[in-house]
Amino acid sequence: MTGTMAAEQNTAAGGRRAGPLIVTEDAGLLDDLLRLCAAAGVHPEVYHSLPERRASWDAAPLILVGDDAAARCRGATRRSGVLLVGRDAGQENDPAVWRRAVEIGADCVLRLPDAEGWLVDRIADVAEGAGSRALTVGVIGGSGGAGASTLACALAVTAAREGRRTILVDADPLGGGLDVLLGGEQAEGLRWPDFAASKGRVAAGALEESLPALRGLRLLSWDRGDAVAIAPEAMRSVLAAARRRGGVVVVDLPRRIDDAAAEALAHLDLALLMVSGGLRAVAGARRVASLAGMVVRDLRVVVRGPYAAGVDEEWIAGALGLPLAGEVPLEPGLPAALDAGEVPGESPRGPLGRFASAFWERALPAEAVS
Repeated sequence: MTGTMAAEQNTAAGGRRAGPLIVTEDAGLLDDLLRLCAAAGVHPEVYHSLPERRASWDAAPLILVGDDAAARCRGATRRSGVLLVGRDAGQENDPAVWRRAVEIGADCVLRLPDAEGWLVDRIADVAEGAGSRALTVGVIGGSGGAGASTLACALAVTAAREGRRTILVDADPLGGGLDVLLGGEQAEGLRWPDFAASKGRVAAGALEESLPALRGLRLLSWDRGDAVAIAPEAMRSVLAAARRRGGVVVVDLPRRIDDAAAEALAHLDLALLMVSGGLRAVAGARRVASLAGMVVRDLRVVVRGPYAAGVDEEWIAGALGLPLAGEVPLEPGLPAALDAGEVPGESPRGPLGRFASAFWERALPAEAVS
């Protein structure tokens, strides 16, 4: 028998998004797949065999074919996004299973419950229209007062001004708060304490919409309450969600590398170590670089004057053994301007704005504007 089992009242239940097409008559497998779709926040179409309307098969964002239905799906249009799913653990190496997968053009073979976590993520990614991951850049101070938070804000503000989807993450619980630098202490939205217990998958769209909107970007910062410990699992869930919808993510990192900070470093595509031009600052930066370099894949140095005698940006990069990402020109009036409410990077003609624009021009392809 061919036909949909999806009840109309469930199609809009809870405002769920359109999900995959499921083809199976195995009641137990169907229960499992419906449960995973619910966990991903989507509503599927369910058929017993190949849909009579070819468009249903061709247009589905993802197709989950049960082992029992593989023979009935022979002759379907070859396309990507077809998964063969079964409940018999240990049969992944069964030649008959792979033969059925080849016959329907399946991308892979999955066995539940072992593959449940991966499959929930895949279903949710497809439903959210996940494309390329966001370029994720972290900024960490080589010493106290190096200006890492200011640079992180300038990078995020500049990216947003240039039309990129931007999320700025304040991962330093002992910092002054990036919301203060952006003038958004009273802005409505969730803060880190609301995500401290997060585990598993966080919906990318829901995360972005829940955060305060400031200067064209979304900000995840701290509230004015007591310090809250962020578990590594929460950091992982939040950053994975922030990255999932493309654009850029900028993370302001603490100098103290605890488990949560190490988790954040592991999500970065690139980390910038902000170093002042004094000899003591360089010595301190070397220790931070040795710790961060054990986790992050690409660590570069950004230098800010004034410099000690005989020292310049090239010397500092060489002393740290790191590639030079650039020099931020000295702005004598910057502290007073920040105290007066000026936002870092707000002026595209200022030293921070020019540095940030040049950085994104090198780091991102022209078509990355979104």
